[in-house]
Amino acid sequence: MTDREQYTPGPASGAQVRKDGEKWTLILVRELRHPPEKVWQALTDPAHLREWAPFDADGSLGTVGATVKLTTVGAPAPHVTETTVTRADVPKALEYNWGGFDMRWELEALGGGTRLTLWTNIGRRFISMGAAGWHICFDVLDRLLAGQPIGRIVGPEVMKFGGWQRLNAEYAKQFGIETPNWPPQAAQKS
Repeated sequence: MTDREQYTPGPASGAQVRKDGEKWTLILVRELRHPPEKVWQALTDPAHLREWAPFDADGSLGTVGATVKLTTVGAPAPHVTETTVTRADVPKALEYNWGGFDMRWELEALGGGTRLTLWTNIGRRFISMGAAGWHICFDVLDRLLAGQPIGRIVGPEVMKFGGWQRLNAEYAKQFGIETPNWPPQAAQKS
């Protein structure tokens, strides 16, 4: 059995929502065992992003003013967003926009590791799905940085992953919303 086959995400945790009408902001916090410099590289370097993130980048996200094309992985049709890095305070804060969603990453040294916080605005209908997806991305990132990569689990692939279905339901409950009926086949089977 491979490491990926043995992987099961832990319970939904470290997430909160800030509500402003229909614009909601998802805030995810994860403590990683790796120093901020190493985490920063994984957040900004295209080769690292290809191992864990839900998008590919055609250049580094590590410099303010850099224009980078971000391609959503697994989208039914190619979805490419050109973004400009608006903040790159190495290795503490990174900001850019991905597909119309503001992304703010903060890295705080914590012992020998890092407290990683992601703020992203997301539509209310998709907030628990986004939390579940990023939860799994962070798990994959942590294993990658530990030298035990399991390969990214994103896009349509993540929605077929049993752990994602559970996380989606757990986050929906935490956020006080109905579990989205997505993907529809999963709801029909239950």
